[in-house]
Amino acid sequence: MSYSKQEVVDRCQILLAHAWMVRTFVKHSDEIDDFPELMNITRAVFDTSRALETRVDDLDAYLKMLRKKMRKLRQATDQFAVDAPNASLHTNFQQAVISMKACTKELEELLEQVE
Repeated sequence: MSYSKQEVVDRCQILLAHAWMVRTFVKHSDEIDDFPELMNITRAVFDTSRALETRVDDLDAYLKMLRKKMRKLRQATDQFAVDAPNASLHTNFQQAVISMKACTKELEELLEQVE
């Protein structure tokens, strides 16, 4: 299936909205006080989202910046999958890990569609 750049950017924005909600959950969780390493995912999502929001009307610049930010977001997601269970085994944390993995995976797949 082929997507236009606009369709890819639109889908990326939806995925980043999901990632932002994970960020918000983690940032405001009680566990953050005892597990400050969880802040890595919040910073990575913040950094990625803020870098992209100024480029949403310039599709090529948006995709270029997303490519640049993906390594850091992938690393933060992978580390979050390790750190979150140490902080809590609660379903909220389990679902947050699943959500971040899905967002990151689909962002990577979308970038492959337009390369």
